[in-house]
Amino acid sequence: MENFFVTSGGAWGDGSVRLTAAAVGMVVTVILLLLVTAALIRHKHTKDKAVLTTKQLVYSAVAIALAVAGSMIKLYEMPMGGSVTMMSMFFIVLIAYWYGPYVGVMTAVAYGLVQFVTEPVFYTLPQMLLDYPLAFGALGLAGFFHRKRYGFQIGYIAGVCGRFVFSTLSGWIFFASYAPEGMHPLVYSVAYQASYLIPEVLVTLIVVSIPSVAKALAYVKTRAVYD
Repeated sequence: MENFFVTSGGAWGDGSVRLTAAAVGMVVTVILLLLVTAALIRHKHTKDKAVLTTKQLVYSAVAIALAVAGSMIKLYEMPMGGSVTMMSMFFIVLIAYWYGPYVGVMTAVAYGLVQFVTEPVFYTLPQMLLDYPLAFGALGLAGFFHRKRYGFQIGYIAGVCGRFVFSTLSGWIFFASYAPEGMHPLVYSVAYQASYLIPEVLVTLIVVSIPSVAKALAYVKTRAVYD
């Protein structure tokens, strides 16, 4: 295992570890496999298989790239991870809204792994799974609402709530020592996650409710799904 993990020198002030280049390469391979799997799942539900498969892969890849770019523009950053970003979750939820839960979850998990690769530092494997593929993967739950009225808004809230649950569990289990004296670790974790997720949710929902933005999104959806 030493070929895959190295001591990071305490990136977070204690015994965290970092992935080696070989391990990062493996994660990237998993990301690509997830995207291909997502496309094949979509492949089964359409007559025009080849075109939709290629289109789905392209849109998913672009959404991940835009989400990563948005995550790097941080309006506010928390000391132990988490930040209010330039609507980074919005792009992943769009894929789920367009293509449904299966493709949405696959793409969201891939995005979580990309986020991990950008800074591959963690404490334990369970903590990494909670904070990255599971927390970000939960954004794909938005796909369950893709056929409903106001499906994007409802799905976005559902996806972020899913991310909130996994991130809160991680904070409660693995970062309890950072809770202020006298505060229960679970309460601390809930407050910590809410402090950056809620503002981004509010900003995103306000922006997508602007008539011109809503009209533009409806147009892009027709190109992504129906053309």
